[in-house]
Amino acid sequence: MDARQAIRTQLELSQFVCLGYLEDLSDGDLLLRPHPGANHINWQVGHLVGSEHNHISRFAPGQMPPLPDRLPELYSREAVQVDDPALLLPKAVLLDAFRQQRAATLRLLEAASDADLDLPTGVPYAPTRGAMFAMQGSHWLMHSGQWVIVRRMLGKGAMF
Repeated sequence: MDARQAIRTQLELSQFVCLGYLEDLSDGDLLLRPHPGANHINWQVGHLVGSEHNHISRFAPGQMPPLPDRLPELYSREAVQVDDPALLLPKAVLLDAFRQQRAATLRLLEAASDADLDLPTGVPYAPTRGAMFAMQGSHWLMHSGQWVIVRRMLGKGAMF
């Protein structure tokens, strides 16, 4: 297994886990906050989609699919308290955008050489392109741990 295959495996595992957690949640479920200071799942998913787009675009400008209209504004840090579903994107739109971004991330990963993966990004928490690719899966998994709380609040269980 080479570095690209290892990163791909990690990205695919995180996608399997995260989509599994989201599969049976409704748009309304995605707006539940497990604590007043916690972000709801809808905001987190929008944040994750926008983050993947922005992270990969740092070294592959113009090669990621466009984001849905208003996603950057709706899922900014300034918008974390928005609970009105009319002001947010529905689950179907967010997951479609995720699938488009992840497919592009995987295409770019497959096209990268070993030397490309070692190129610096200038980002302290993901200092190389390889680290930036790998971070996409870790970022999703980090947030999905918070979704288990909402699943338990709804009586849906943790799934895994």
